[in-house]
Amino acid sequence: MTQIRKLLIANRGEIAARVIRSARGLDIATVAVFSGPDAAAPYVTQADESVALPGATAEETYLRADLLIDAARRTGADAIHPGYGFLSENADFAQACADAGLVFVGPPPAAIAAMGSKTSAKRLMAQAGVPVLPGLTIGAGEAEENLEAVSRTDLGYPLLVKAAFGGGGRGMRAVSEPGELAAAVKAAQREAAAAFGDGTVFLERLVQRPRHVEVQVLADAHGQVIHLFERDCSIQRRYQKIIEEAPSPAVGPRLRAELGDAAVLAAKAIGYVGAGTVEFILDEQGNFYFLEVNTRLQVEHPVTELVTGLDLVALQLAVAEGRPLPPAVLQAELSGHAIEARLYAEDPLAGYLPATGTLRRFEIPSLPGVRVDAGVADGSVIGVHYDPLLAKVIAHAPTRQEAARLLARALSQARLHGVVTNRDLLTGILREPEFLDGRTDTGYLTRHEPASLMAGDPRADEVHAIAVALADQARRRAAAPVLGSIPTGWRNVRNAPQQASYTAGSRVISVAYEIHDSGTIRAAAVDGITVDICLHRGVHNGPLSAAGSASSRVRLYLCTPELVDLELDGVRRRIRVERDGPVRYADSALGASTLTEVSPFPAPASEAAAGSLTAPTPGTVVRVFAQPGDTVQAGQPLIVLEAMKMEHLVRAPAAGQLVELRVSVGQTVEQGVVLAVVDELADEPADSREEPDE
Repeated sequence: MTQIRKLLIANRGEIAARVIRSARGLDIATVAVFSGPDAAAPYVTQADESVALPGATAEETYLRADLLIDAARRTGADAIHPGYGFLSENADFAQACADAGLVFVGPPPAAIAAMGSKTSAKRLMAQAGVPVLPGLTIGAGEAEENLEAVSRTDLGYPLLVKAAFGGGGRGMRAVSEPGELAAAVKAAQREAAAAFGDGTVFLERLVQRPRHVEVQVLADAHGQVIHLFERDCSIQRRYQKIIEEAPSPAVGPRLRAELGDAAVLAAKAIGYVGAGTVEFILDEQGNFYFLEVNTRLQVEHPVTELVTGLDLVALQLAVAEGRPLPPAVLQAELSGHAIEARLYAEDPLAGYLPATGTLRRFEIPSLPGVRVDAGVADGSVIGVHYDPLLAKVIAHAPTRQEAARLLARALSQARLHGVVTNRDLLTGILREPEFLDGRTDTGYLTRHEPASLMAGDPRADEVHAIAVALADQARRRAAAPVLGSIPTGWRNVRNAPQQASYTAGSRVISVAYEIHDSGTIRAAAVDGITVDICLHRGVHNGPLSAAGSASSRVRLYLCTPELVDLELDGVRRRIRVERDGPVRYADSALGASTLTEVSPFPAPASEAAAGSLTAPTPGTVVRVFAQPGDTVQAGQPLIVLEAMKMEHLVRAPAAGQLVELRVSVGQTVEQGVVLAVVDELADEPADSREEPDE
């Protein structure tokens, strides 16, 4: 057996942090690698040592096997853990590690190579007796020739276009009718080539209302292969998982045994060693079909850890050292239920566009049964180069209902400021009746609009606007260099109401208040609703009535620049306030609000001309479909942006002429930058000229 003494983690973010945690418990020294954008990431300082990689993108850094192996040599590491993603399923990298005398914490190169192509993997599984769906492969340069063959197969419609190499939903398109096929194949080929370096795709029958169920397998070098039950990963957006759970609510003891047996059979067929995942599609009748083998640890492995009590990373390291699987693994049983939510920097209401910026506050409450695997902290910069995953939040409880409620509670109380996230979508799903009943499938988010799932308390923004206005008032007084005890706006004679306005999404919320001789604030108006409130000297530590008003609706108990404790319509709430320039973040039992202060001075006129198309997200221009002077139709694709390995179409807003094209292929742009200008065609006026007299 080999003893691993120093481990280099060839990955980043929460992946690296997760591996470091288990290695530290085994007294294995760790080495992190980081790109320029990741220099301040938490995992870099969590490791015992770290090595900078030149460059910014994954291709320049984390995908460079030569740089990673050189870093291992320079630090004296004797093993490399690839994490999940990047090089974790790269047979050439696994072989390069072996050639360099390094232990690769993963399966043998031959096993990775056998599963590297989904098409060859399906053939191998069919030969081994694992159920598979029929399919058809289309090479990177032969789309036009092979598409006609679809009509001569038993695939039928609808069908699914999938990348032959890689995963994560990239290079995947659903096609419902023949007329959509050519465009879907071309788009999938482009995305697959960009993400995985190979544009080969394949077509397979699309199962209606399927569940995505996967089985965790473990194998050692001594011939032992076992499964650790299944996970359900059916809640997906754009074919990428956002909520996973173990065990699956759709799987009973008999089906669990059948799935486990098939997964073990698949692992044995390729001589698997280490931790891996066998993925299946489960139809409404309970039939299951092989999808792929992920020859690595999965993002969602924590749910399996929580229901089995095992540390899968520690087991990976033990297997890599040549140790047999311990009795605790061979005798593992299910205990309770675990649900994981992937917290992303993205905007579900804008088509899940990735979000960038500085994460000013990242705080998830520490509740019994809740685990947080995070790759970020306060001050982390979220850029365009990598996946927008911020953290995984996992809840474990005796029952599925309890786990869902616990996870929803933890997410709803989280303070996430500075970057748009999918938090409200996750909590909406966890509280939705269909999910709680276990009636989910991969089409869940097509049946449930994100806007309806994310709908919060309609009073939140108004109540928070009042609190923010008062907190701002307290802050101004606390910072006053002289006469700090006098409220802002005070005059010897009664003054006009002071006003503060904030935007919340597309709304503008205005708050007006007056300062009286006694130092009270009266007549606070929010969107036309007048209430009486009281504030004394900017900060007050005891209950105050509303200055003698019998019809008072607000009582202020405490007001500081960071905390407002007020009673509105008989309900008392504590609102926490944080600031980032003109932006205010407010959190309370009502939810969270992001309020932007409206300047009393008019903003300068926008430089964007009418008809301008702006970048919906930071990214790189990968395709341009039209040139200046071309006539375009409403909805016609004009530009394709790639952000975090996903393509985003920019379409013409109306029919007209493309008069300006301000970008070119390969150019990197920021969100809001003008990409092109379309001169909208005006309707031709009717010819009203009279005919000349004969």
